[in-house]
Order: sequence, then structure tokens, then C-alpha cells
Amino acid sequence: MGPEGKRLLNIIILGFGFMFMFTAFQTCGNIEQTVIKSFNSTEFHGSGYTSMAIIYGVFSASNLIAPSVVTLIGPQFSMFFSGLLYSGYIAMFIYPYTWTFYTASVLVGIGAAVLWTAQGNVLAINSSDRTIGRNSGIFWALLQFSLFFGNLYIYCAWHGHDHITDKDRRTVFISLTVISLVGCFLFFLIRKPETPRTGERRHGNENAENGFSFLCAHTEMLLLSVSIAYTGLELTFYSGVYGTSIGAMTRFGKDAKSLIGISGICIGVGEILGGGVFGLLNKSSRFGRNPVVLLGLIIHYLAFFLIFLNIANDAPLAPEAGTDLQAFITPSIGVALFCSFLLGLGDSCFNTQLLSIIGFTFRDNSAPAFAVFKFIQSIAAALAFFYSNYLLLQWQLLILVLLGFLGSTTFFMAEWAAEASRPQSDYDSI
Repeated sequence: MGPEGKRLLNIIILGFGFMFMFTAFQTCGNIEQTVIKSFNSTEFHGSGYTSMAIIYGVFSASNLIAPSVVTLIGPQFSMFFSGLLYSGYIAMFIYPYTWTFYTASVLVGIGAAVLWTAQGNVLAINSSDRTIGRNSGIFWALLQFSLFFGNLYIYCAWHGHDHITDKDRRTVFISLTVISLVGCFLFFLIRKPETPRTGERRHGNENAENGFSFLCAHTEMLLLSVSIAYTGLELTFYSGVYGTSIGAMTRFGKDAKSLIGISGICIGVGEILGGGVFGLLNKSSRFGRNPVVLLGLIIHYLAFFLIFLNIANDAPLAPEAGTDLQAFITPSIGVALFCSFLLGLGDSCFNTQLLSIIGFTFRDNSAPAFAVFKFIQSIAAALAFFYSNYLLLQWQLLILVLLGFLGSTTFFMAEWAAEASRPQSDYDSI
């Protein structure tokens, strides 16, 4: 196998490692608020939304040190030890206590910063200008298979259950913990890439330790920061709020809670389709990234409008018994699941293009660049998980609509700046 094949294999292994880890973690995040509402123990007083706010708040702060950690111990060990923290968070739900719940939230926030910085570094050092778009799409598609497998398991395990028993919970979270650990050990299969061929420029992180502050003030990063913040809010919505809202709709029948799993599968299908079309197949290369982001915004706006019509306004805040309220149309399971698909498809449009433009623009500072990306995204996600405890659905959708428009506009500006600054590069191949 040649050097290019080995680098591609590294990307595939990276994608499978994240697929296993996030099959466990994203499924955990998708169901934890519903699980917490069903706890029989009166000693537990945690909130899934608050936990996620803590995770993303610590995540954002920890990005300040994450590039140095990755530089010190290397991306492979960084991902492995971070993965162990993710596994510990999931395992906590087997026998939950309030103090372990929030302590694990802090630890996984630290681990997340190191994990995603290391992931960006591995993606960059195994890519060239010519392959960064393809590799971003491959990684994104493999990652999003996690939504499919994890939520399919939840649907099968909880189908027909209107209450989650302690036995149900333990069985699910033991399984998820094992799956997460498998992903951790897959990272040891990644090998250091060989020196690129003469004339081929591979991405790297020459200034990993001191580039973070500089990149925060970089013009193109400042423009992209609004787009990145939007993906943080949207991440919160599709990974926590929307699934909880569907599960709270009593008008969907007694299987409403099992629909959380089906919703996650539909999100995953949208993410995988988008990652394949816009990354792996490079269908967007002829016209650049802006048309893909515009398409993502249109798809999201359609989803938000249909959700507004179909889901009760108080659904995100409803108790375990759910809500009997109706929105503007007769609640439709088909419409709800179609919106899940649209949320995933639109999200993949934004994220594949953000990964591509950041990997391309900051090719010599990959670790701090991806740390800044996750720093901004996690701040936005933490804020969104915090206000999700209090805001009705209509106000959460309004925030997404406004920031989506602003984020798309600033992305267009950053893309034009990137194209103008490197007219002689192989930009159009990305």
C-alpha cells in the first residue's frame, strides 16, 4: 500500500473509532433527559440539559490547553485517554448519583476538547490540499453512522415501553459503555503518515502550542465564528431538544418514547447522505462551498417551519407524562421524522464545508484551528443547552433562524476571502 493509501486508511480508522464512540455518546445524549425523568430514585436531582451545558462550557474553556496536550502526548494517546472519559460518563448512568453525574460532565468536557483537537490534527496531517475535502466527507459520513446504529438499538430496546425501568436503563448503558471502549482502542491502529511526495503539500500544525490566540483574531476565523456558533446551537437542538420533544408528544401514541430512536436514525441518514454527497463525492467542488451552505440553510428553514407547525410549543419542557397540547396542525409522526432527516442533512451541509475551509485555510496551524472551531461551537452549545431548560419551542426556533441567516452570510464572506487570497492553489479541487 502506497503513502496515499495509508493516509486514507488512517482517515477510515479515525472515522470508525469515532463512529463507535459516538454511537454510544450521541445516543446517551439523545436519551438522557428522557431517562432522567423516569428515574425511580428520589436521590437523583440532575438535569440532562444542565449536564450538557456543563460539558460544552468546560469543553470551550479546555480548548485553550487542548493543542498543547495534543502536541505533548500526540494525537493517538490524546484520543484514547479522552475516549476513556467519554466511556466513564456513559457508565455513570448504570448506577447514577447526582455528584458523579456532574463530575463526569466536567471530565468529559475536558476530554472533548482534547479529543476533537486531536481529531482535527489527524485529519489534517493525513490530508493534502487535494484530499482535504474528500477526507472530511469520509470522516463525517462514518461519524454520522453513529446516529443510525445507536438509535436503532434504542428503538428496538424501548419499543412499546411507555416507562423506562431501571433494568432497561442498565442494559442500555452497559451496552453503550462497551461500544464506546471499542472505539477507544481502535485509535491504536492509526499509523504515523509518511513524508508527502515532492510538490505535494500536506497539512500540519507547526504552531500548535501558540497559534490559538492568533487564530481567534484571524479575519477569516472571525467570519467563520458565526457559522460555527450556529452549528453549536443546531447540535443542541437535534441531539437533545428535538428528540425529547418528540418523546413528550402524547398525541403520537404510547410508542412516543421509542420514536426518539427513530428520530435519531433519520437524523443519521441525513448526515450520512450529506457527508457522502458533499464530501466523499465532491459534487460541490466546481462551484465552491457557498452553494452547499446555502442549500443547508434552506433545508434547515424548511425543517424549522414544519417543526413549528407539528410539535407542541411546550414539548421541550414537558414532564415525563408528556404534553397533550397541539401545535398548528394535527401532529404527524411522518412529518416529525421527515424533519429529523432534514435537520441531519442540513447539518452535514454546514459541517462538511466548515471542516473543509478550516483545514484548507489554516493548513499550517491545524491543531489550534480545530481547537478554535470546537471552542466556539461548544460555547454556543453550552448556551443553547442552558436556555433549553427555560425557553418554549417557538423561541428556540427563532434563535436558530436568525443565527442561521447571519452564519451563512459570514461564511460566504470567509469563502470569498479564502478564494481571493489563494488564486494559484488547487482550491477548486476541494
